Amino acid sequence: MYDTAEPNVIDDEMLRSAVEEQGPRGEAGRIAKMEGVNLKDITSLRLDFKNILKIDNLWQFHSLTKLQLDNNIIEKIQGLDTLVHLVWLDLSFNNIEVIEGLSALTKLEDLSLYNNRISALENMDGLKNLQVLSMGNNNLTSLENLIYLRRFKQLRTLNLSGNPLSEDDQYKLFVAAHLPDLVYLDFRLVDENIRDIANVRYQYSIEELNHNETLERVKREEEEKRQRELDSHKVAYVEYLNGPHLFESLYTEDMEGTRLSSLPAVAELMDSFRSKCTEVCQTIFEYGLKHHEKREAEMAVFNECLQEAVTENQEAGAKKIQEFDSKNGELLYELSQITEQQILDAKSLQYSQDVAQLMDALLNLEIQLVDQLEEIIKEYERNIGELVSSFLETVQGLMAQIRDLENQHHEKLLELCINLLERVLKGEMDEDMTDDLRALFVDKDTIINAVSASHDIHMLKIDNREDELVTKINNWATNLIQKVHRDELQRNRKRVAEINTYIDHLRDELDNLDVHEQI
Repeated sequence: MYDTAEPNVIDDEMLRSAVEEQGPRGEAGRIAKMEGVNLKDITSLRLDFKNILKIDNLWQFHSLTKLQLDNNIIEKIQGLDTLVHLVWLDLSFNNIEVIEGLSALTKLEDLSLYNNRISALENMDGLKNLQVLSMGNNNLTSLENLIYLRRFKQLRTLNLSGNPLSEDDQYKLFVAAHLPDLVYLDFRLVDENIRDIANVRYQYSIEELNHNETLERVKREEEEKRQRELDSHKVAYVEYLNGPHLFESLYTEDMEGTRLSSLPAVAELMDSFRSKCTEVCQTIFEYGLKHHEKREAEMAVFNECLQEAVTENQEAGAKKIQEFDSKNGELLYELSQITEQQILDAKSLQYSQDVAQLMDALLNLEIQLVDQLEEIIKEYERNIGELVSSFLETVQGLMAQIRDLENQHHEKLLELCINLLERVLKGEMDEDMTDDLRALFVDKDTIINAVSASHDIHMLKIDNREDELVTKINNWATNLIQKVHRDELQRNRKRVAEINTYIDHLRDELDNLDVHEQI
């Protein structure tokens, strides 16, 4: 490791030099240097013994699978987020103190952090494919910290030699018991006798670990299931409408309504509102899921029709090219053998005319396809528009029901509170009133303002939820149709370019024909 030289940064000059050093030699190397190397295509890179302090500027190496950064003076793991294809990473013999910056390297199988200053195994949860881990000559002291490695189900080779924990009398037994799938520890095969002894010694702690890990796994699987369900609700635009979520959200910022809810009579009124509101929300939810299935079915039918039309057109074009080849396949050879200029000119003209006719035929097919797809897209756009309109009409009608329920609740609550006010003023409610409630029931204006403020908050929440739903589905429809038109335009341009390229190739064949000289 370089200790006295000035630290280096990973710049373009260093990267170019490293690529050239590791590239082909001799004539092949000269040609590669002349033509240039696309850094995105590089799969292996050595940057060892470069006195590098900071990892940087590696974003260009998108295809990198192997990276060697050992024997530098790196202090922090960073700048690796774009190297998502990395399988092998060597950061040994550096000055790293903390494991970090590896979350994006989900394909990593072999990681070496040998001879650094690391004191804890952490921040590697995303390395699900890790098979080999070299952590020798670091500052690891805790055997308990090794339990962290149980999450790496494919880990088979582990090096921890040279760490303080490796001097512990229980070290090998602890590892053998807690990492049952490990094959090699510190460059040696894990002895089965050691494993048997370890399993007996740590039996109860391992059973507890297995139990806790099972609970964690079940919890994680349930959370993943909930997330998948939520994602499916979101694409249907009815997330959190399968229950009292909307009702409960009405009171999250409603201080007056929450205070009033402590009164038994108001609580009973709220229960009724809650039940009816939840019922309507559930109707919206179920309708939204079914309508999402309709939209998915419509998209599937459209894509099928689109692909069928394109395939049929492509087959027609291929047939015309085949007919051209069968008619003119031998013509070029005949032209190369003709010695009379007059016959040569006539045959060449015939070939050129056939090429022109082929081009017209292929372009006419493309024009026909464009017209056909335009009709298919127009019908699709109409169908999507009708589906969205139908969805919004039904949902907005149901949201109007929720607003009606809120208005009815508001009227009943106001009437109830005014009646309670009379009793409060008569001193009949002293035992049932908290100081917060008593501050509302001082006069008629105060309680009316409090109930009205609660009502305004509720109506705003309902309106916002409806606006959110309307905006999302309208944006979806707009983006969907725009993408369809954009994709069709790109397809058309690509097809026309393909036709022109093919026709140019046919004409170049004629232009480059090696004909016999006139005798």
